[in-house]
Amino acid sequence: MAMKVKEVAELVGTSVRTLHHYDEIGLLIPDETTEAGYRLYSDDNLEMLQQILFFKELGFSLKQIKEIVYSPTFDRLEALSLHRNMLLEKRSRIDQMVETIDKTIKHLKGEIHMTNEEKFAGFDFSHNPYEQEARERWGDEAVDRSNEKLGRLTKEEQQALGERMNEIYRRLAEMRHLSPQSQAAQEAIKDWYEFLNNNFGHHYTLEAFKGLGQMYVEDERFTQNIDQFGEGLALFMSKAMAAFADQQKKS
Repeated sequence: MAMKVKEVAELVGTSVRTLHHYDEIGLLIPDETTEAGYRLYSDDNLEMLQQILFFKELGFSLKQIKEIVYSPTFDRLEALSLHRNMLLEKRSRIDQMVETIDKTIKHLKGEIHMTNEEKFAGFDFSHNPYEQEARERWGDEAVDRSNEKLGRLTKEEQQALGERMNEIYRRLAEMRHLSPQSQAAQEAIKDWYEFLNNNFGHHYTLEAFKGLGQMYVEDERFTQNIDQFGEGLALFMSKAMAAFADQQKKS
């Protein structure tokens, strides 16, 4: 039985505006539209919407989802199997990180002692949640090269790499009240530029580095991740990266 757009929105827990947007961009086109202009969604439409929301939950952009679900080779059962495996993997990593948080709380209270290895359990740099976006922006070759380099690292080396990254984030967070163009900020952001270029098998041009900074504020997932070290850090880094790139081009 066909459902109206408001009914679908209430069923799914999304907004009517979102469903209208999906229709406008050709992602989810209702099977019927009445003479009065009301959208009517079939069971097939709802199944497609489920697929769309699964991909969205896993971090795919609407553009990527559209390319996938309308590909001639798209298979719903295969896609559901993929969704299940990815969600199980995600749940496993989250469970591990929750356990690390619980131990850290006890450690800070003096109830237990954590080793350095235990402090970083659950952080896995072999899985990049932004890989799909990276492939779209920079191409398969650059991402494959980065993954290959990271894959050669031992678990201890990956943990050390993660701690070095966090050190730079913390250092920048401490100075985010300063001007992004200040000498201290520019020295710290230079370390970030060199860290990225020396450890991930991909050379960032100054323009690409500046563009990466823009992603920190344009993509809310980047913003939320970076701002864990201090509210406003993503914006501060974005401005500092832009200033660094512009200054280096002049010199």
